[in-house]
Amino acid sequence: MQRLHLIDGTYELFRAHFAPRPEHRAPEGWDAKATVGVVASLLALLNDPIEDVTHIAVAFDNPIRSFRNDLFPAYKSDEGVPPELRAQFDTVEEGVAAIGVAVWSMHEYEADDGLASGARRFADEVEQVRIMTPDKDLGQCIVGDRVVQVDRRQQKVTNETAFRALRGFGPRSMPDYLALTGDTADGIPGLAGFGEKSASAVIGAYEHLEHIPDDAAAWTVRPRGAPQLAATLAAGREAAMLYRKLATLIDTAPCAETLEDVRFRGVPRDRFEVWCDRLAARTVRTMPRRWLSS
Repeated sequence: MQRLHLIDGTYELFRAHFAPRPEHRAPEGWDAKATVGVVASLLALLNDPIEDVTHIAVAFDNPIRSFRNDLFPAYKSDEGVPPELRAQFDTVEEGVAAIGVAVWSMHEYEADDGLASGARRFADEVEQVRIMTPDKDLGQCIVGDRVVQVDRRQQKVTNETAFRALRGFGPRSMPDYLALTGDTADGIPGLAGFGEKSASAVIGAYEHLEHIPDDAAAWTVRPRGAPQLAATLAAGREAAMLYRKLATLIDTAPCAETLEDVRFRGVPRDRFEVWCDRLAARTVRTMPRRWLSS
């Protein structure tokens, strides 16, 4: 069975940095905890017989700024990122490449755009695309059982049926939903008064912002505070459309050209061991179980 695993490397990097795991410093003295943590996490995934990885790519924000900052200056950026973590944006990409995994380093675009692009490009060439991140933005990429979202920490797989049951609307409406509720992780403020329940009800009824009437009396659903919500949307529709644009992932960003570009063939022993020695990463040196054949 051929599967494509798409990993949000930036999420994994932040998670590894803030995880309650022992500090790790490279021989030169720099903080390498997050880099080693990401490599260890990916090796565990590659060793997982249930996931049974055949094709895999990891996308990174490098830098975090993207074209969306030009559209909305308050959008997320490198501001506030701990310097010891920011210093590992390049080194973690080197570590992932050292275990034989394809790296998509996004510049103008975001890692999420890379994942969306990979899912669209290769969905018809594999039995399943598994997007490995809990980030709700990626819910918009889900398609039936062909493209699913996986939260490794909670061991939870979300297909389209599960998504609709949870959200009350389809995957393609996720950007519209985020335009109303906002997304603090990305710096999208949303519209005042819209919470998860009210936004889900309205988006479930109308699917997209442009289909929602300005007058609450014309609404086919009546969430709490509907008249005020309708007035807020009518006054802030232009802002909401911008927020939706920010939340909509680009699925034509540069990624791999062919499926063979992301095939996992095994860990290249010499390259990996050199990397381990350079970072004094003794704990991960014995983790690979599948080596690249010479």
